[in-house]
Amino acid sequence: MKNKLTDLNDHLFAQLERLSEEDLTPEQIATEVSRTEAIVSVADKITSNADLTLKAAKLFAEHGRAILPMLPQIGGKAKEADNAEG
Repeated sequence: MKNKLTDLNDHLFAQLERLSEEDLTPEQIATEVSRTEAIVSVADKITSNADLTLKAAKLFAEHGRAILPMLPQIGGKAKEADNAEG
């Protein structure tokens, strides 16, 4: 899968449209509310991860390669960073 944050935005708006349908039965509304809660939960995790990635990129932009040993997911494994210091 190669989803993007714009795809997430599309999913969120599509769900909002489903919630806005006026001819839904109470059971259908309950189903859509449950689906909405699940979508929002996943969306929160995705946006949190994107925020963390952005923060790491900002640190790299501000401090250059010297910061990489402290960012093991970007610069390599933590053991490699420990070996570089010792």
